[in-house]
Amino acid sequence: MRDLIIIGSGCAGNTAAVYAARANLKPLVVAGHEPGGQLSLTTLVENFPGFPEGIDGPVLVDNIKKQAEHFGAEYLHGSVVKAELMQRPFRLRIDNEWHETRTLILASGASARWLNLPSEQKLIGHGVSSCATCDGFFYRGKKIMVIGGGDSAMEEANFHTRFGEEVVIAHRREQFRASKIMLERARANPKIQFLLNTVVDEVFDVDQHLATGVKLRELKTGEAWRRDVDGFFVAIGHIPNTAPFVGQLDLDPDGYIVSHGGAKTNIRGVFHAGDVQDRTYRQAITAAGAGCMAAIEAERFLEAEGH
Repeated sequence: MRDLIIIGSGCAGNTAAVYAARANLKPLVVAGHEPGGQLSLTTLVENFPGFPEGIDGPVLVDNIKKQAEHFGAEYLHGSVVKAELMQRPFRLRIDNEWHETRTLILASGASARWLNLPSEQKLIGHGVSSCATCDGFFYRGKKIMVIGGGDSAMEEANFHTRFGEEVVIAHRREQFRASKIMLERARANPKIQFLLNTVVDEVFDVDQHLATGVKLRELKTGEAWRRDVDGFFVAIGHIPNTAPFVGQLDLDPDGYIVSHGGAKTNIRGVFHAGDVQDRTYRQAITAAGAGCMAAIEAERFLEAEGH
């Protein structure tokens, strides 16, 4: 029987583990199917406070993990495949083994949707990104392409015009899911170009370990061509990692946890932290702050129950 299990080992989960371990809760952290979270897919992080020269994303998240382990947190490789949250203690099946806990912090994150091209996957963190706020600065004076047709794509393209020499939005349709105001804002920006009915078949150049261009294809004509690109940003949404909790936790239509104030969910003793609930900010620093909040909530909850 655990006092606390934390699901997820990104900034939110690891920070929750630091606070919970210092409170002597001896938390068990389940690494999840993406150990380290979104930061494990990035290179240089320049906007996390305290690092004037920046820090590599995987190094930052591993440092927080080591800090949590120093205070007594335990880590378990694996993923939650089933959860029973309607009665206490809560029961979690992690791979093939069941675990019980008095409290639970869900910091399982949200996975970026990708095009799932082999070349794209190999170049994530090397010119391919899913976060303009995180990585846009590195492409000052460069050629940037944004993939998508929703509000996120329009917002990211507008953001990139602060830095990029040119910004191109590539979208597989003529119609957009973006709201009228966001679409009009992008269309009114003279630095943004649109490529419609166009898909990306390949990202170059895997051999150089760096994004240098893309192979594009016009869907109506079948015409294919190469276009030089320095930064390739995929903005087609995220998938919150909440599948094992459907039907138990309050989730919004897209699967994100609905907050019930602070870090609380609709189930007493179950708390949320990071991108699994936050669809607005998605930053390492906000995830870390949310992890702190969830750990404090769990500690106070256990204290009130006499544990």
